[in-house]
Amino acid sequence: MAKGYWITTYRAIKHPDKLAAYAKLAGPAIAALGGRYVVRGNPARTFENGQMERVVVSEFDSVQAAIAAHDSPGYQAALKALDDGADRDIRIVEGL
Repeated sequence: MAKGYWITTYRAIKHPDKLAAYAKLAGPAIAALGGRYVVRGNPARTFENGQMERVVVSEFDSVQAAIAAHDSPGYQAALKALDDGADRDIRIVEGL
């Protein structure tokens, strides 16, 4: 079965304190459902209209596990803590 990858890009971090509160809850919620961070930080370089924005990639055993982690009560609590603290884009993608 192909792994699932949860890819998040941050267009703007408006409230670092809210992002910190989110991170405190999101990490354990993701790990509890088998996820692990593979990438977390800013790009070293960008090409072809790439943006210098924070990127986080989490790996799961499957797309279904990644979706379940997103929909879990623990992660939903993290989203409430984030509130309007960042403009982000999240995509869940099946691995090769």
